Amino acid sequence: MNRRIETLCLSVLLLSSVGAVRAAECLPVARAAWVRLPPVAMPMMAGFVRIENPCKAPVSIVGAESLAFEDVSLHETREENGVSRMREIAALPIAPGKAAELKPGGLHLMLHGPYQPLVEGEKPVITLKLADGRTLPVMFEVRKSAP
Repeated sequence: MNRRIETLCLSVLLLSSVGAVRAAECLPVARAAWVRLPPVAMPMMAGFVRIENPCKAPVSIVGAESLAFEDVSLHETREENGVSRMREIAALPIAPGKAAELKPGGLHLMLHGPYQPLVEGEKPVITLKLADGRTLPVMFEVRKSAP
């Protein structure tokens, strides 16, 4: 009898740990990622993307990096007293089943110091950093305007 209880307990523990691993494997999904190509060479650019959270737990983007740029940071543009202002944000939380839109005039990635000039059609990778330590590499397409 004790052997059956032990086996049952072990089975329950194994199944619950498999569920926890699967939950930890869930990552946000990036769609329609693009970088705006400025009309003239500039030391900074902007990146835009839709980030969806299909997971059962909230996720938070806390940074980004890329081998194509010296620095990548999360920013938002807000209008305050009729003046458009941009500021860096520390984190971008995304609730389960929800999405965040990084788009012109709102949330976006600031891409500072490209290591080489980018041309339309190139696809640099920008890696989003999650609060739990995981990363999400995303391929961004360089474009002159929104897709």
